[in-house]
Amino acid sequence: MKKLTAIALLSIALVSCKKETKTVTKVDPKTGKTTTVEVPADSTKSENPGTTAAPVLAIKDSAGVFRQTFVLEKGKSYPLTTVQKDVQTLTAPNGQSQSGTNETTDEMSFLVNGFENGIYDITIHLLRKKNSQSANGKSISTDTKAAEPAEEQFKMMWKVNKALVGNTLNLKMDTKGNVKSITGFDPVYSKVAASVNTLLKDAKEREEFLKSFKASFNEKVLKEQFTKNLVLFPAKGVKVGESWSEHENATPDGKVKLTTTYVFKGVQNGDAEIAVSGGIPKKSDKQTQQQMSRTMSSELTQSGKILLDQHSGWIKNQTMHVKTSQVETLSDGKQSQTMKSVSNSTVTVNP
Repeated sequence: MKKLTAIALLSIALVSCKKETKTVTKVDPKTGKTTTVEVPADSTKSENPGTTAAPVLAIKDSAGVFRQTFVLEKGKSYPLTTVQKDVQTLTAPNGQSQSGTNETTDEMSFLVNGFENGIYDITIHLLRKKNSQSANGKSISTDTKAAEPAEEQFKMMWKVNKALVGNTLNLKMDTKGNVKSITGFDPVYSKVAASVNTLLKDAKEREEFLKSFKASFNEKVLKEQFTKNLVLFPAKGVKVGESWSEHENATPDGKVKLTTTYVFKGVQNGDAEIAVSGGIPKKSDKQTQQQMSRTMSSELTQSGKILLDQHSGWIKNQTMHVKTSQVETLSDGKQSQTMKSVSNSTVTVNP
């Protein structure tokens, strides 16, 4: 009897020591390599039943494929500030150079009002517009957070920008970044129209100006802008080290294309990093008329880095460098003159 009891106790001990296991595949977010390990079946259970579940990540992987979504918090504002600085240098045939700098700042924020049926309700706040120019030792700036400029040629720009900021638009967007609608433009148009009434006396001029303004500030334009700035991953997802390219027309006829190539570098410390490169290959064109030839060549290169917040999917920072070079040569077969133009641009989002 004692022997049977001992065997029974031994069996119970063996059963209690044996734990169920399961196979888990883990992906290194930096390298994209996968490993398979055996872990206890209950290892994913919290030791404390009251512990809050892990937060949902906007940028996460499934079997090594990462996809971008948006996980935005109600009541929180997300920034979208763009700063573009252009430095242009012109070199005359005699070798003398002249440079000028232009810098623009466009500041807005996105306040999340709510989330229902898979759609975010967001208020876009138009906060600030600034433009500064410098050349030949002189600098001029128009800033909606500063007083009206004294220079007549910049008064209209300031008045229009001043009428633009302080307004709001309403954005409907799904979790994948697809913009469903942007509304609220009419009140903005009315304020902008009123701002130029004292500067443009002719009714036809005012009409043409407002028409031009509407063409550059409308739902279609902003949809394209937001999609380009916010949705970076392709819909199919990407693996670490994988690249993808986008092409857009650089000329109205579509003969010259701008190619932008992205490479997903991985996720580290909550940031998803994307490297950017590409441009327009060097193009040359030569025309001859009355023994005078004119040769034009141009080239554009770009490089940069984008960081996305892994938790929200929102753009954290972007820095792009773009260099455009153009060379024009006139020759009669005996003498030639060459003029060069080089533009170095830096575009920063959420600096």
